[in-house]
Amino acid sequence: MGLTSTLLAIDAGNSKTDVAVVTAAGEVLATARGGGFRPPVVGVPAALDALAEPVARAFADAGVASVSHVSACLANADLPVEEEQLAAALHARAWGASVEVRNDTFAILRAGVAEPRGVAVVCGAGINCVGMRPDGRTARFPAIGRISGDWGGGWALAEEALWHAARAEDGRGGPTALTRTLPGHFGLPTMYALIEALHLEHVDHDRRHELTPVLFATADGGDAVARAIVTRLAEEVTVMATVALTRLDLLGEQTPVLLGGGVLTAGHALLDDAVRDLLAARAPKAEVRVVTASPVLGAALLGLDRLQAGSRAQQRAREHWER
Repeated sequence: MGLTSTLLAIDAGNSKTDVAVVTAAGEVLATARGGGFRPPVVGVPAALDALAEPVARAFADAGVASVSHVSACLANADLPVEEEQLAAALHARAWGASVEVRNDTFAILRAGVAEPRGVAVVCGAGINCVGMRPDGRTARFPAIGRISGDWGGGWALAEEALWHAARAEDGRGGPTALTRTLPGHFGLPTMYALIEALHLEHVDHDRRHELTPVLFATADGGDAVARAIVTRLAEEVTVMATVALTRLDLLGEQTPVLLGGGVLTAGHALLDDAVRDLLAARAPKAEVRVVTASPVLGAALLGLDRLQAGSRAQQRAREHWER
């Protein structure tokens, strides 16, 4: 297969990585899956070493040694300077003649639209929002936590629920069923017991994310505190989308607003209805959709955009992942 006719699409998240070798005609020659991509934890060289394993498998299955272009959508590429650093590191691997790195939220956005135009809000472990126009203009947020003004995502929801439940049990806050449902999830009798278990790591730190579905279930049961937390998340999703639309001069146009990530695709009716109601009031021309397509499709479509492939090639690639 000639070098000029293929691209390498990479969607690398915190927990898993998907790669694909795709021709300029949109034919998917090979795919592979690997582990998470976490350069802040293991360093960039080690993160790329881990990425090299699924790339090598995909190249071998596709019968190529390199490609013309690498389209990489990467978790933890939160700032443009980080995208540039990761692009340089990927280029040094000589997987492709050219390399473009974007934050992985762009993959969700591109997977959900027929052309590179719209806004995406992703809420999984964290929260992020990006927007793009066909002319190349983009809108984005640093999305690196509270220091960049962020709130939301599974971790923040779990911590907020714990905060309210702890204060309710010791009298500093108002009553909430979270004092029962959160420790009950781990088979513990009280919030004090859960606090102790988390602090002493009798319950592993990474299991805190399990409390996010508990929060939603408690909200569905009518608990006012839990419902207020869910409403706050809906407000945050709406604010990010509305600001991105405004920055791109799209607030007054029919524009897709894509919702992705585990929290926003889980079908939580209270959250979904609140987001749609708030967006209807503040961005009435927004076309709200939930994106369930594989994010690596978005990385492939961004690569095909770069190769100036036509709509038929894009549709052919989309059919591979949406069949």
